[in-house]
Amino acid sequence: MPRLFTGLEIPSVIGQNLALLRGGLPGARWIDPENYHLTLRFIGDVDAMIAREIASMLEQVKRKALELRLDGLSSFGGRKPRAVVAAISQTQPLLDLQAEHERLMQRVGLEPEGRRYIPHVTLARLRSSSSRQVADYLSERGLFRSAPFSVGRFVLFSSRDSVGGGPYVVEAAYPLAAVARPAESANALR
Repeated sequence: MPRLFTGLEIPSVIGQNLALLRGGLPGARWIDPENYHLTLRFIGDVDAMIAREIASMLEQVKRKALELRLDGLSSFGGRKPRAVVAAISQTQPLLDLQAEHERLMQRVGLEPEGRRYIPHVTLARLRSSSSRQVADYLSERGLFRSAPFSVGRFVLFSSRDSVGGGPYVVEAAYPLAAVARPAESANALR
């Protein structure tokens, strides 16, 4: 039974920059850079028939390519921090893409996602890090900001039973339409 989720891949150059932020936080289990991603919709463990239906339904998604930026670090979990994450600047096209994935998954029969969507890239899972240690780490590195990057596809990922953080396998990839630049649009009309 595969454990599935939809998401966006993080370009390797951005991943390399994120990898430089690793270390300096006791109790952190750092995610390998090749496993950095932005989850759109967690699906969970499903049987092969539902997995095929999901893969087929995702072909219906017709959206334009996205331009994203990582904008700061934070943590999830409040007083008992459980993860350090890089925040994604929210854009309407990203939120619309995620909302469409949510609608499609409900149409397949999955329960609605119970939490509000907060786009992020998980950098580390925390076991025994104190809130003070996390605050100190974030005060030193929290202002991280990436260059903008383009995303030309979303993917259906699978993960194997593990304690989290990968490895993730791309089961299917779905292109996002290229955004025509003004000069390209003018030339297309000729």
